[in-house]
Amino acid sequence: MEPVLVVFVVALALGFDYTNGFHDAANAIATSVSTRALTPRAALIMAAVMNFLGALLGTEVAETIATQIVDLQHASSHSALVVILCALVGAITWNMITWWYGLPSSSTHALIGGLVGAGLAGGFGVYGSSLVDKVVLPMIFSPLIGFGLAFFVMVGLLWLIRNRPPARTNRRFRFAQTVSAAAMALGHGLQDAQKTMGVIYLALLTAGWANPEEGIPLWVKLAAAAAISLGTYAGGWRIMRTLGRKIIELDPARGFVAESVSAVVLYVNAFALHAPVSTTHTITSAIMGVGATKRLSAVRWGVAKNIAGAWVLTIPAAALVAAVVFWVLHPILG
Repeated sequence: MEPVLVVFVVALALGFDYTNGFHDAANAIATSVSTRALTPRAALIMAAVMNFLGALLGTEVAETIATQIVDLQHASSHSALVVILCALVGAITWNMITWWYGLPSSSTHALIGGLVGAGLAGGFGVYGSSLVDKVVLPMIFSPLIGFGLAFFVMVGLLWLIRNRPPARTNRRFRFAQTVSAAAMALGHGLQDAQKTMGVIYLALLTAGWANPEEGIPLWVKLAAAAAISLGTYAGGWRIMRTLGRKIIELDPARGFVAESVSAVVLYVNAFALHAPVSTTHTITSAIMGVGATKRLSAVRWGVAKNIAGAWVLTIPAAALVAAVVFWVLHPILG
């Protein structure tokens, strides 16, 4: 039974990774597509390739997910695998709900919420201090930093190009957006694919199929990278419309700044802080930041309010779904 459960958990984790790809594809390419810097198909191909490469750049975020969210050290391998399975069901369910309504919620926080909810439902502990340092504080500060940094960088850029010919300047920024979109997609792979690696690694450690001294197996890295890339290529048009058009009408300069600032925030959190931050929160807040440089009323705050509501609900909603699934499945699976 246990080997079958491990295989099912790994398959479900890769399924989550796939939904993460099409759910969050908009993070990397919505601004470039909306400003016509890239065609939708070219943008998706680029994002898929960069997601794959980004997934192979490190494992720090994956190890945070595997070892610093829910405490399964004293759980039986069977119970721990059921917790992980239910966490994935909670995360996938919330991803699909928000995708259906076109809301750019966080796959990162859906997964973390699922782990916390299923773990608590099973009577296991969570690493409270780690959750605060690695999840709660980055969840609060990353969007604020993204908004503020994007706003001030955009103000400075507008001052620098104030006397430049608009048509030529827009053409140059459309070209620059191909670079900034690629950087954003690389950061998305670096952050989000690693979360799936972390869940698979946690399942393998629980079943004794991995050696903690050897780190994450290569096949896990390649499988997670491939799954998120395939999901990204499948697209996420509903959320792309929200990010690219409904928050604010973007021009190439603002798109370039939003993507560049978001990429920097993702890299700093991955390499320096090892924190699993939300690419969705980061790019959305950066888009709001560059939009506010036009005038505050240029940002459609009603749409922003709906997005913020989804942000707040993500962790508790995914946790609740995962907990209910655990209460249903645990007796069945013994």
